[in-house]
Amino acid sequence: MNIALHNDTQVALSNYVLQLADTNLILAQRICEWCGHGPVLEQDIALSNIGLDLLGQTRSLYQYAAELLDEDKSEDDLAYLRSERQFKNLLLVEQPNGDFGYTIVRQFLYETFQQLLLTELKKSSNTQLAAIAEKSLIETNYHYKWSAEWVIRLGDGTEESKSRIQKSINEIWTYSGEMFIPCAAEQLLASISIIPDVAALKEAWMRKVKTVLDEATLTMPENMYMQQGGKTGVHTEHLGYILAEMQYLQRQYPRQQW
Repeated sequence: MNIALHNDTQVALSNYVLQLADTNLILAQRICEWCGHGPVLEQDIALSNIGLDLLGQTRSLYQYAAELLDEDKSEDDLAYLRSERQFKNLLLVEQPNGDFGYTIVRQFLYETFQQLLLTELKKSSNTQLAAIAEKSLIETNYHYKWSAEWVIRLGDGTEESKSRIQKSINEIWTYSGEMFIPCAAEQLLASISIIPDVAALKEAWMRKVKTVLDEATLTMPENMYMQQGGKTGVHTEHLGYILAEMQYLQRQYPRQQW
């Protein structure tokens, strides 16, 4: 059963749920940019399906966030009527798609983390968060497997594919560390065992990533400065462009429905 939440805990929980939802939404938006542009039809469809999975997870999270906020807001309000500084997504997911290899690396790094996070969130004392995590993990396991297999295929493929995906790893790695740097909301929620300590997930994440990179004959970057800020609303220039496109219709024609 869920325990009654004190006000500061409820605020932290709503911010955390928004963080999860925002991250999935922005990544889904990025992935769906591949629709009709995939390297082959099968992978074009696979990318679209992953994007739809993430949107489904996003809806569950926004619905729960709306309940916690208790401000008469809908999931659409949270997705379409918040400004750039109000979004709490990881910087990793707002990075441009680049080539297919860059998209694969971004997806692999994120899904490896998500697999570990959701596995722990299933044990949360918050039953609604635990239920969302359990349902989402089924899809995340597929996303992880798909992206890991592509990392191996490209890394252990041709000379060009190996060179290009290694370049992608080197470039995007600087955005991977933010996943393990807890913000204030994460610190509070971890201290009362509602969510896991994200910093404690890093060692397992590094092992899983290294295992795949080793099989792909790729090199893991070392001693790199890690970018952060997304969890507290400080983003790269890319997020504004994503939101401008994603939110245009709702802002131009407020409260319109299909």
